[in-house]
This record gives sequence, C-alpha cells and structure tokens, in this order.
Amino acid sequence: MVLRDRDGKERTRELRIRALEVEGDGEKTLLIFESPRDLRGTALLTFSHPEGSDDQWLYLPALKRVKRIAASGQSGSFMGSEFAYEDVGSQVVDKFSYRYLRDEAVEQYQAFVVERIPLDPSSGYGRQVVWVDKTEYRPLRVDYYGRNGELLKTLRFKDYRQYAGVGWRAGQLVMVNHQVGRTTLLSWSDYEFGAGLADRDFDPARLEQLR
Repeated sequence: MVLRDRDGKERTRELRIRALEVEGDGEKTLLIFESPRDLRGTALLTFSHPEGSDDQWLYLPALKRVKRIAASGQSGSFMGSEFAYEDVGSQVVDKFSYRYLRDEAVEQYQAFVVERIPLDPSSGYGRQVVWVDKTEYRPLRVDYYGRNGELLKTLRFKDYRQYAGVGWRAGQLVMVNHQVGRTTLLSWSDYEFGAGLADRDFDPARLEQLR
C-alpha cells in the first residue's frame, strides 16, 4: 500500500490479507500490517453482510486492545489511507439498489455504467457510479459521491489477471481523493487460493494473538 499526498510525498505499508467466503452471508476479511514497524501487528477484521452494516474490529498492538468500529464510524479513513473502512470489506451485491445509466468505453474495455445506492443508512456515500466490463463483468472504475452530491473519490481497478477456478483479480487498486488531492495505491501479489482457512482464523477474540 502506497499513500501519496498532493505534493507527491509517499509512505509505504505492507499488509497480509486473508478472506473467507461465508455461505448464506458475505465474506470474512482480515488485514494485518507487516510494516512500518510502528504499525506492525495492527489488524482489521471485517464480517460483511448482505443487509445492514458490516461488523468490524480493529486491533491496536500499541494499546493491546481490540476496538469495535461502530457503524457510524465506518465512513472514516482506514489507517490514514483514502479507503474508508466501509470500502475495505466485501462489496456484497445485496447492499445496494441499482440503476442502469449507459454504455461507455473505459480505456480498451466496453463497459456498462451503473448507479448503485447504498441501502445502509450509515454509509458515508449517497451514491456510487460503477463501470463494469461487458465481457467479464469486472469492475473497472467506481466514482463515490457524498450525501450532498459532491464527487468524493474515484477507484480504478488495474492489471487484471485470471486465476484458474476463481476468476479474475485486479493487481492494483488506485483510490483518488478529489477533495484533498491524495491517492492510495493498493498492489496485490502472492495470491493463494484454497489455503485451508476456517472460521477460527477470523475470531475477534484471537486478534491479540496474531503474529
């Protein structure tokens, strides 16, 4: 993860990410910071749900405690990045209502442009506009608008690669904050599928035991 301010100054962070799909629900996701040293061991656990707000817990090793993130706080910045806490979890389809807007090209792709409205009243967004690749149904771009209609951020998905049995995954996510001129680049590597993860690996009570 690279955080870049409006003057081009950068800070780099490394994370491990684990995810587990839950039948009949959303997804469990665990993000663990590896560096820099002052953030090492910090972890965010998210349980995504089709309805209502997600459940989220943040472990801060400096304080040696697990903090539950209230629904009202999930619109806040995730660890100083341009991603909000609500952006980090799985984007469950049933959490939005949808409206087709138009067809439009995005770089070399032909895309459907769709407006989606968050159904969760705690969301920090009034609406989102999503560009979806017509061929593989991959998200290409998302524009995030505030409750007052202002354009807040734009997320772009880059460097897609296909993995056997699981479909396409983006190699990079680039989030631009139009309000403050900052950018966060999230680069993915070393994907591993079928890693044998289970519910016990996503237990909020075990966050303090992570290494």
